[in-house]
Amino acid sequence: MTMRRDVHEELRARLHEAAGTHQPDREQILARVERGMAGPAGAGHRATRPPVFGWMRVAGATAAVAGVLAVGGYAVASAVKEETAAPQQQDVATSPTPTPSPEATSRAPAPPVDPTPSAPPERRESAPPPSRTPSTSVTGRPPAATEDGPLWSDGSVDPHSNDFWAQSNITVKTREELTALTVRLSVAQTGGVSDAGAWRSLPEQDFRLTVGERDGFLVYTWTLKEGRRVPAGEWVFAGQFDHERGGRDAGADRYTVTAAAGSERLSVGGGFAAVDDTDDDS
Repeated sequence: MTMRRDVHEELRARLHEAAGTHQPDREQILARVERGMAGPAGAGHRATRPPVFGWMRVAGATAAVAGVLAVGGYAVASAVKEETAAPQQQDVATSPTPTPSPEATSRAPAPPVDPTPSAPPERRESAPPPSRTPSTSVTGRPPAATEDGPLWSDGSVDPHSNDFWAQSNITVKTREELTALTVRLSVAQTGGVSDAGAWRSLPEQDFRLTVGERDGFLVYTWTLKEGRRVPAGEWVFAGQFDHERGGRDAGADRYTVTAAAGSERLSVGGGFAAVDDTDDDS
């Protein structure tokens, strides 16, 4: 491309120079025209030529001069035009057609495949607050405290029980004097259970105590002797026993209390609360 541009520049310069230095000789041209019109005096055979040939020579000469000027001007114009047009062809560069991105298109975004709205959260009804009194279905134990008329009782595991020894307490409350009273404690044979003693807060000589095993239980029975009385108040009956090493579950232990207040027959009984529950029942 650089060599072609140099050739064009050189040609244009030469044409400009030739056009500038060319000066047509007007007087010579007119003299030739006059000579052609008059013709030489001594040449008779030339005088007989029709005048049209003289005019044709003048016209031809004029046309030749005009042709030279036209060709020169055309060459100069062509060179200039090509020179001015060449840079435009070189400088103009076309970039590849960009690929439109999905964000640049005017097409609306496609809806999701699964337009199903999420289901609203289920409304759950709040459950009533749990009862503070344990039931047999929850704990697996019968209620420790029961009441029948003027008689009330409660069963609990003594907090001083340990991994080898335990004591079960039966508390009896009465608002009336009792003429008959029998307290029975049944300790389930969970392994190694054996009698270790018993006591009651009422006078010892007023009761008869028996201890023995029956149907998988170690049974303690306190019976009020005939003719004796239990005054109104709160009293405790306790059975002590050894067991295999480890914490013992008293969930299967039971107690019953039968009494008489005058002609009225009373009966209460239940299970034993765990050691941690004794504070709540007191």
